[in-house]
Amino acid sequence: MADQSNTATTRRTANATKRSTSAKKAAATRSRNQAAAARKRSTAARKAAEARRELAKTPVDRAQEYAERAVLVPVGALLEARDNVVATVEVLRDSVTSREKAEKELAAARKRLQADIKRYERRGRTERTRIERQVKKARTRVERELRRRRTRVERELRTTRKDVGAQADLLGARVENLLQTGVTRGTQAATKVQERVGGVA
Repeated sequence: MADQSNTATTRRTANATKRSTSAKKAAATRSRNQAAAARKRSTAARKAAEARRELAKTPVDRAQEYAERAVLVPVGALLEARDNVVATVEVLRDSVTSREKAEKELAAARKRLQADIKRYERRGRTERTRIERQVKKARTRVERELRRRRTRVERELRTTRKDVGAQADLLGARVENLLQTGVTRGTQAATKVQERVGGVA
């Protein structure tokens, strides 16, 4: 009887441990899933904000950004190269015990530095090419827009000039008609006056 009771207790304890372990695993999984969902939302919000900022930029803003980047990339590369050289010299000073070892370390450091400089140069050239391409696109877009606006303004000026010319021609014709009418009426009045004077005489 005692054995059955111990077995039942052991079984209950084992089942409780299994349930507890399962619950802990489920809670950990939920926590991981929630954290992953939060990271995805945060990333999506950040990307959306970046996209809005990019769309809000004017061609002048973009050109300024590219110009700044063209200056900052080589400066950053030089600073990193300098830091590498300083770190290498410090390592050499601390770890070198013989002239041969120092020369080997120095040669290895020189190779690494040359490789880094070439890599930075390639990166700078690539960045410069990309920036030049984007600046050229922006300039072309601005020039196209200016040409379009100038054409529209010239067209409107031509239309306005034609309208003003037509109005001036119409006004001149009216003035001429008025003058002709005045001359005709004056001539008629003079003729009537002469007829009356002739009739009185």
